[in-house]
Amino acid sequence: MLAMSTQIDDYLHYCEFQKNLDAHTLKAYRIDLRQFDEFFQANGASLDKTCLCGYISSLHEKYKPKSVKRKIASLKAFVSYLLESELIDQNPFGLMKLSYREPFTLPKTVPFSTLEQLLHELYSEVNEDEFTQEKHRALLCDVAVLELLFATGIRVSELCSIRPNDVDLQNGAICIWGKGSRERMIQIENKEVIRVLRRYASCHNKQIAKSGSFFINQRGNRLSEQSVRAMLTRVSKQAEVSQHITPHMIRHSFATLLLEEDVDIRYIQRLLGHSSITTT
Repeated sequence: MLAMSTQIDDYLHYCEFQKNLDAHTLKAYRIDLRQFDEFFQANGASLDKTCLCGYISSLHEKYKPKSVKRKIASLKAFVSYLLESELIDQNPFGLMKLSYREPFTLPKTVPFSTLEQLLHELYSEVNEDEFTQEKHRALLCDVAVLELLFATGIRVSELCSIRPNDVDLQNGAICIWGKGSRERMIQIENKEVIRVLRRYASCHNKQIAKSGSFFINQRGNRLSEQSVRAMLTRVSKQAEVSQHITPHMIRHSFATLLLEEDVDIRYIQRLLGHSSITTT
């Protein structure tokens, strides 16, 4: 059998170019498997039950159950690949019984009144005359981003990946490419959201066409997820909101409000792009 590090490199190449996994999944696999490789090399082990038990024990000493579960899932997928590629004779996980005790925690949300505060702060800035045209355009982008996050519940990665052709503002529809390249169409019913998206698109039409991304930064490049998070932190501070707010919390808030309005959970599942109803 080739060196473990070589097998991991081959597996990651397989995941990227044959399984077509997204960049976030690949990054997680890379981190988890490099960590296993370090343990494997340090302990001079063979890939068997004893090795895996030792590694799993070391994970429980350092990480919470949820992180351990993810890291073991990454390793399981890699070991299955080795078995299918006939690089090992048997799957050592088949000889093991694994159980996890994950504490149940409700997802964090943002109160509706707080979201209104943030939007009020941004709209106040957009309507200011003292800012330069460049600053005004940037603020308009911030408003459009926050409005769309809360109106649709999309992931920040999905928002930053929206292309010009994915957006139909005439009919208020946006095509979203989710995890695993799954496509879903979201209809925007809020007229104010459509209005601000049209203002944003009109103001940035040349840069949008040039970049190939619907949401762009001040340099005319694709808006990054980190920029969205930084914007929420900045606006929260200006609006004197003490709660730390993330894009995913807004996604949770969107889903929670729909549940409170008795929207069918299967419909919410489709809106959120979950492959499993359990996740929803």
